Amino acid sequence: MNGILIIAHAPLAHALRSCAVHVFPDCEEALAAIDVQPNLPPEETLATARIAIDQLTRSGRHQGVLVLTDMFGATPSNVAQKLVDGVSSRLITGVNLPMLLRSVCYRHEPLDALVSRAVVGGTQGVMQVALTAPQNQPRRPNEHPNHDDQQ
Repeated sequence: MNGILIIAHAPLAHALRSCAVHVFPDCEEALAAIDVQPNLPPEETLATARIAIDQLTRSGRHQGVLVLTDMFGATPSNVAQKLVDGVSSRLITGVNLPMLLRSVCYRHEPLDALVSRAVVGGTQGVMQVALTAPQNQPRRPNEHPNHDDQQ
């Protein structure tokens, strides 16, 4: 089983963790969060992140750690890049709730498979939703009226 560490601008990391624990209460000990404060030097955040990763792996229950950050190039991502070794931990930026929930669901899979599932979950979770139901949307000028779909 893998642990999951969220590093994001305050208060996003703890908010995402709270959402995941709300949906999956059994994931609480596998999920850690670090909120990056605007006035804190990156070195302090890195030290905190090293402690968090150590706590996730020290127990022996978690073989690897998936690190999720909010935005590439920002402080959380830069800290995480120094933290991740590529062997027992992986880094994904652009975390969203669908990505996190997918990660929690598949945390028992090998780390590489977990990364793939997390990325797919994050991208599939982003979609444009129509303002009105399809049957209430106006027809296009060249569209023929088709009543086959009515029951």
